[in-house]
Amino acid sequence: MPTYPGISSAAFRHPLDRQAEAALRSVPGFDLVARKFVEFMYERPQMVYLMGNSLQAGPQQYATLYGCFQEAVAALDMQPEPTLFVSQNPIANSYALGEDKPCIVATSGLLDLLDVDELHIVMAHELGHIKCGHTTLIQMALWAMNAASVLGDMTLGIGNLVSSSLIYAFYEWRRKAELTSDRAALLASDDVDAVIRTMMKLAGGSQRYAHEVSLDAFVKQSERYHSLDDDGLNQVYKFILYNGTGAGPMLTHPFPAERLSYLRDWAASEEYRQIKQGNYARQNTPTEDIIDAEPVETAASEVETLRAELAALQREIEALRREQ
Repeated sequence: MPTYPGISSAAFRHPLDRQAEAALRSVPGFDLVARKFVEFMYERPQMVYLMGNSLQAGPQQYATLYGCFQEAVAALDMQPEPTLFVSQNPIANSYALGEDKPCIVATSGLLDLLDVDELHIVMAHELGHIKCGHTTLIQMALWAMNAASVLGDMTLGIGNLVSSSLIYAFYEWRRKAELTSDRAALLASDDVDAVIRTMMKLAGGSQRYAHEVSLDAFVKQSERYHSLDDDGLNQVYKFILYNGTGAGPMLTHPFPAERLSYLRDWAASEEYRQIKQGNYARQNTPTEDIIDAEPVETAASEVETLRAELAALQREIEALRREQ
């Protein structure tokens, strides 16, 4: 497996992730609220729960998974090593938690669905969240929507934050953070097909009928998904589905068919090639001299384009509502 000694998260962070988080943190008092959230409502109780209600993986407990985890830790140069837990849940899932004492949780359903190489990819994906400091904001985004109705009685300074339209910024950033962690998974595996295959299995995989699932068919499905944008009304539907303006909840992840496209583009990029050659931003060193195939102005223009598209879609939605 490839390794990247001293690699910084700046080397692989998706520009849309950087821009969306910067917008989120620009809100006055946001960082203070985030620190309070971590200390009082998030990290400590979560660790107590996991230690009491899950299995901590190690050399004598889920040794295969732990081996995949350690390989991903070495690839992304994660120090100190986070803690790894397995929880009893038939749904194939994984997530990262914690800031001062980070950990990763994998479900028993994930272990039943994926092979060793795919587990390695999932571990690298979750470690990417930790390395980029995503974990606090991820948990805040998930918690905020559920707790919004009772925030009026709280004194931690979170109520006004979540009751505003900032909740949409949380979820918009949350989805962009996944694009960064997909890049971490690709770096740790150096196998874009394996990463896409893992996405495919998590989207609708089956152990029993695994021989009937086609990676090529999934790639073609992704291409058809993107072609839906040729119809402007489909863009409205995508906006509604992502942002919960219909009957469903806001979505925390981009659709796998969309993530696939972003990842394939990056795998073919000069930026990825340079990282593979050892030309990448390192921790505690200036990053200005690092070769970057995706300059800041390009990232900024992508974000502005995204904002303009979202604003246009919102206007279309409002027009449709007025016609009803």
